[in-house]
Amino acid sequence: MGEAQMAQESIHVEVAAPLPACRRPLVVDMDGTLVRSDLLIETALSEFARRPQSAVDMLKALRLGKAALKQCAASSVEFDASALPYDEAVLKEIEAAQKDGRQVYLASAASERIVRAVADHLGVFDGYIGSDATTNCSGTTKAAKLVAVFGEGRFDYIGNDADDLAVWSKCGTAIAIRTSGRVSRRLAAMPVEKEYLPHQKPSWRTWARLLRVHQYTKNLLLLVPLLASHQLTAENLIELGIAFLSFCLCASSVYIINDLVDLQADRAHPTKRHRPLAEGRIQLIHALLAAPLLLIASFILATGVSPAFFAVLLGYFVLTTAYSFYLKRKMLIDVVTLAMLYTVRIIAGAIAIGVHVSPWLLTFAIFIFLALALVKRYAELATRLDLQLSEPSNRNYKFEDLGVVAAFAAAAGYNSVTVFALYISSPDVNVLYQRPQMLWFVCPVLIYWTSRLVMIAHRRSMTEDPIVFAMTDRNSLLSFLIAGLAVVAAV
Repeated sequence: MGEAQMAQESIHVEVAAPLPACRRPLVVDMDGTLVRSDLLIETALSEFARRPQSAVDMLKALRLGKAALKQCAASSVEFDASALPYDEAVLKEIEAAQKDGRQVYLASAASERIVRAVADHLGVFDGYIGSDATTNCSGTTKAAKLVAVFGEGRFDYIGNDADDLAVWSKCGTAIAIRTSGRVSRRLAAMPVEKEYLPHQKPSWRTWARLLRVHQYTKNLLLLVPLLASHQLTAENLIELGIAFLSFCLCASSVYIINDLVDLQADRAHPTKRHRPLAEGRIQLIHALLAAPLLLIASFILATGVSPAFFAVLLGYFVLTTAYSFYLKRKMLIDVVTLAMLYTVRIIAGAIAIGVHVSPWLLTFAIFIFLALALVKRYAELATRLDLQLSEPSNRNYKFEDLGVVAAFAAAAGYNSVTVFALYISSPDVNVLYQRPQMLWFVCPVLIYWTSRLVMIAHRRSMTEDPIVFAMTDRNSLLSFLIAGLAVVAAV
């Protein structure tokens, strides 16, 4: 058996000789090219999120080489090739090649199991090549295998990164997409024909969506202790400004981590599938680098506020990370955790300016935020039911729970009103308010607002976070204004 034939069988190519130069076969890279993602990072994160102790297995595998790591990461992951963000320009190039009568092959350094799943799903390839447990099929290894089958210069190749330079040097036409400036310059110096496919670069708006800048309004909760204690000074405002920025950076870091571990679940969600990482609009490696940088910047700012504030922020990060990896999959524990995360912001705001947090305020916050978290779960579940999607795989809720979740949301909302009413009736209210009877006007507003949120969710008019919804809802803003005027009148 000749070397070319052996190579041909090992990479699942079904032709014995290359086609004429005018109809060279087209070979397509997968990660970052056909798929706007990195499947090694995806599978490793998915396995780690499913089974955190797998990190030890992957580190052991890495000692044996990158090929072993890929096999370990992909070995037990439930992989859905149909949900991947395929690049439209590359698919068009494949379609054009097939119309010209050319054969098309998929050549990737990803695990052969993953490559096979992608090839089977698309059904457009005449063969494929992938990494096994001992051979990492990238760079010079991939180039050597392709040359052994097709011959040097007798195939065209689409790629995107530095590892593909070795293959481009051996192909007929080098077709590039999403290359960095450094890779583009090195490719330009090669004596081969070159083509560049169009692609959309991430804009600042794309990054803003990844960082969830629109969610920063939640961190305004840090101002609640300032307003409740009536200590509105320039010094406190500066401290809270730094604290606010610190929480925003930390939250963005956590949002990125959450999106990284939830990629497959997000792609199956009716709205979350449009997130930048799920769509492949931002490279996963860039997101992996951004998350720790944002967190470090956040911690640096937090230490400038106070050691106690830093401790609270660290606790917030630990709790949100635990939520992303584990707690959000636990029924009701997830919503209690969300309520706690909102309440932690109030505690952090009080620590930042050195004021006492009233037990009344904390109790009220727990109930009102629990109601909002339950409304969020209700809206997500109802949306999936209406779109005839399956029950969420990363949430332990079923469609039959909808009525119970709505009841829990209403009960938590009404309990928050009860706590507020008891506070107005207590002697503590006289310490801060000269006309506490004016606060009674807040109660009907709270009853209306919490009830309306449940109704809006029941009518399927809420498809996002209820706090974000409230920030753009005219009736909610009017309710906040009326409640605010009542509090001001009470002072």
